[in-house]
Amino acid sequence: MDIAKYIMTAVILTSIFGEFSQKWIVYVGGSLTIACTLGWGLYLLKDNNDNKKRIR
Repeated sequence: MDIAKYIMTAVILTSIFGEFSQKWIVYVGGSLTIACTLGWGLYLLKDNNDNKKRIR
């Protein structure tokens, strides 16, 4: 989940300071990457919590 925050920060800073003719590519690519890494992180946390419940 931290990776998603770092990517979001990079996308925001790139859109502010970068000079791109097509900024939508940065937004779409960043949004997809954020969604994937956030979803994967939440999946791993859920799986980890289920394993802890089984052990106890």
